[in-house]
Amino acid sequence: MLTLANLAEEVQIAYRRRIKLKKNDFSDEASATTESNIEETLKRLVGELNKTPEEVFDALKNQTVDLVLTAHPTQSVRRSLLQKHARIRDCLTQLNAKDITPDDKQELDEALQREIQAGFRTDEIRRNPPTPQDEMRAGMSYFHETIWKGVPKFLRRVDTALKNIGINERVPYNAPLIQFSSWMGGDRDGNPRVTPEVTRDVCLLARMMVANLYFSQIEDLMFELSMWRCSDELRTRAIELHSSTKRDAKHYIEFWKQVPGNEPYRVILGYVRDKLYHTREHARQLLTDGASDIPRESTFTNVEEFLEPLELCYTSLCACGDRAIADGSLLDFLRQVSTFGLSLVRLDIRQESERHTDVLDAITRHLDIGSYREWDENRRQEWLLSELRGKRPLFGSDLPKTEEISDVLDTFKVISELPSDSFGAYIISMATAPSDVLAVELLQRECRVSNPLRVVPLFEKLADLESAPAAVARLFSIDWYRDRINGKQEVMIGYSDSGKDAGRLSAAWQLYKAQEELVKVAKEYGVKLTMFHGRGGTVGRGGGPTHLAILSQPPDTVHGSLRVTVQGEVIEQSFGEEHLCFRTLQRFTAATLEHGMHPPVAPKPEWRALMDEMAVVATEEYRSVVFQEPRFVEYFRLATPELEYGRMNIGSRPSKRKPSGGIESLRAIPWIFAWTQTRFHLPVWLGFGAAMQHVIDKDIRNLNMLKDMYNGWPFFRVTIDLIEMVFAKGDPGIAALYDKLLVSEDLWSFGEQLRAHYETTRNLILQVAGHTDLLQGDPYLRQRLTLRDPYITVLNVCQVYTLKRIRDPSYSVEVGPHLSKEIMEMDTNKPADELVKLNPTSEYAPGLEDTLILTMKGIAAGLQNTG
Repeated sequence: MLTLANLAEEVQIAYRRRIKLKKNDFSDEASATTESNIEETLKRLVGELNKTPEEVFDALKNQTVDLVLTAHPTQSVRRSLLQKHARIRDCLTQLNAKDITPDDKQELDEALQREIQAGFRTDEIRRNPPTPQDEMRAGMSYFHETIWKGVPKFLRRVDTALKNIGINERVPYNAPLIQFSSWMGGDRDGNPRVTPEVTRDVCLLARMMVANLYFSQIEDLMFELSMWRCSDELRTRAIELHSSTKRDAKHYIEFWKQVPGNEPYRVILGYVRDKLYHTREHARQLLTDGASDIPRESTFTNVEEFLEPLELCYTSLCACGDRAIADGSLLDFLRQVSTFGLSLVRLDIRQESERHTDVLDAITRHLDIGSYREWDENRRQEWLLSELRGKRPLFGSDLPKTEEISDVLDTFKVISELPSDSFGAYIISMATAPSDVLAVELLQRECRVSNPLRVVPLFEKLADLESAPAAVARLFSIDWYRDRINGKQEVMIGYSDSGKDAGRLSAAWQLYKAQEELVKVAKEYGVKLTMFHGRGGTVGRGGGPTHLAILSQPPDTVHGSLRVTVQGEVIEQSFGEEHLCFRTLQRFTAATLEHGMHPPVAPKPEWRALMDEMAVVATEEYRSVVFQEPRFVEYFRLATPELEYGRMNIGSRPSKRKPSGGIESLRAIPWIFAWTQTRFHLPVWLGFGAAMQHVIDKDIRNLNMLKDMYNGWPFFRVTIDLIEMVFAKGDPGIAALYDKLLVSEDLWSFGEQLRAHYETTRNLILQVAGHTDLLQGDPYLRQRLTLRDPYITVLNVCQVYTLKRIRDPSYSVEVGPHLSKEIMEMDTNKPADELVKLNPTSEYAPGLEDTLILTMKGIAAGLQNTG
């Protein structure tokens, strides 16, 4: 029901937005402060901020937003159901059309009923965890369904917006406005299921998929470009191709007879079609058989080779006075080729730094020169640089290898064997020192990676973020490395683990300061820095409205170049439907442009000092509860469904990095997930209240300063607003019910203490924001949450009683008479028996495990957050 409510609400908001746009009313009822409209942004930059149209155009065509799709396990809805939801959404959209006839309405009502019934009859629970290949196929399905056509459609809207400010040029088709990357099948950090074979499979699968997408469009383009007039250059090429291709190609649907020579564009495009066919089949054969009998010269091996004949057609049309035709489907096709290339997405590889240390330690021990692991940082750097400057091979086939070492080296081997445009960056998680980066550079060279991947250190925990600027400065001070990067460096910052390590307030402030310092270091060494933001969907993992997230970044840290992860459930929320895809691309592009051309204000020195003081108090408070309080781990495991999270089968990777570890080894997603389910959201707010109370008690004037910070500093305002939104979704009364039923009596006082902190923090947040009620500044969101609350509360009650029965089999619930006579008179056992058969091997009483999982999914749908 909650999922259907979400769909109906989404369609209704889109419908009302379209009506407002027709009236030139650009306010967004979802939340006016969270929307970035490209046309309004361009007009504001020119009209209000005194930028020239040429300056805006120049900045726009040179900026890049790279959206990195990840398989983080937060998408709790099965793909089978997502597809049904898309069809329900489509029916609802059509029902809003003004020209709908009674017959149309009747047919749409029937289709809607059919899809809803099909959804109810589909098992909502994944019975087996997805493989990395399954995750990749699910992620790639969004390209086929919305992104593929959404990108050229969005770029056309950008062209229109530019025209409206006086620029009569289109965005060049090769301008890198929007790029896509992926971690699906490349993120092996803590996921043993992502093997070198998986990485190879997902790369080849993506290459096969993109060739097929191009191939499915090329004949439409051949139909369109039937013109005979062309440039001399194109005519010469067409004659050459026509004379060399005499055969009939009967495996095509159209044009399988040879194209007549007097249709030169079709001759050129026929050549492109032939190569696309062989490119697709080459990838298919490699994927299924490991080898291909198709000669490489019959395929496209690089994107420049693919673009060249298409560019020739475009310039010829323009030269012959047919620019209007050139700027039609051909321009869309060129933009798709420039955006998606021959790989669809570029796959990032992510690995933990310790795994590289293991490999190098094995090598140095094998060479009898000591233990790399035991060397200090200076010794490591010295040895790595001497090897990087030399040419001798470090090891041969006689190197003793454990399974883990073979996995790392075989991954580099896969990178060396596949086309270089299949890959993006090599991310090193838990990076702390320059040697972590140099180690990957050396391993790439040793494994004969001809076009080495750019190496990106990922700083995640609070201490790593604090030391990141110094570590990057030491890296840039190395002459060899500066020559290697050619003036460009990417650094990734992690929102999830930093929040889990120190709490949301301290993490947010340290992320802000780290970016400022990293940019200063990069400027000092003349390096262009790209920040890669590892943001999750929930506030506890760095989530929030895109527009606000970008515009609250420190000045000069975006600078026309942004990479950001789009994780799990957020992929569906961003790209699940055509208009969602369009708005996502618009938000990222407009906000990135605005941040670069009109940076947000920098904080005043006294604001910084207050934030520094608050962050220290917030970290101490958070860690004193989460890591130092001896009762906390037991309380957390009893009061939340953390132990049951793995039963949802929503991801291929384990929920812990180390199976035997405690809170430290628990991944950020199940950590946030568990507290979200109980509506307590502890990781998000813990520390805020203590920090604000401390500075107010110290000097009452600090309360006014906090209010000034809220009203004058985008970063602080966004931070407070997001916490307020989390409180609006929370309910300490529900958390108290979990305590009463699931937690032992000796821990009840601890739960009451935490709930008292919750209330204090909420009141302080309202005081600083100047609000009397939660979400006073966002009535639309408040109304939507109010409508959902009764459904979610029932699910919470159902969940907590189910958890009680699972954990205490002797506990029994006395079922009272049902309120509905109709249900009482029905034979209710039959459908229940059928449902129980879906999970016959459950270790619990019939139906309990499935009931628990369904409540988890329902609460996630109602709160529109999983983890």
